[in-house]
Amino acid sequence: MSPGEKKIVAFHESGHALVGWLLEHTDALLKVTIVPRTNKALGFAQYTTSDQKLYSKEELFDRMCMALGGRAAEAITFNSITSGAQNDLEKVTKIAYAQVRVFGMSPTVGLLSFPDIKDREKSPFSKALKNLIDMEAKKLIADAYFRTEDILR
Repeated sequence: MSPGEKKIVAFHESGHALVGWLLEHTDALLKVTIVPRTNKALGFAQYTTSDQKLYSKEELFDRMCMALGGRAAEAITFNSITSGAQNDLEKVTKIAYAQVRVFGMSPTVGLLSFPDIKDREKSPFSKALKNLIDMEAKKLIADAYFRTEDILR
């Protein structure tokens, strides 16, 4: 990893750590490193493990913010973003869609749950509802990102 990449990874991981530290509903930070442990991860933040099974909307939102902390830190610090947040974005997308499509946590979509839509030949909901789910998930992610940027500024 080049010195420039190390600097970006350091700010990225610091973003996760700082946002996680400042939010109420995140796990405690144990370790942050920019030393690659696998070929995929350039750095990582390790948190205490939790046996928690139930999460409130607020807890899930804080977890989304923490996951977006790296991307936001890159954007704020370097006025540019890298591909380093790919895994974080996967996690955030999964959480957002779960809230809207599975957990019934979207007031707009309502108290509906469609947990296993991959295994069905035909979608259990209309195109209009699919579009609404997409819009709600995107809005949730955007709100989390803006909050994360505000925290880091």
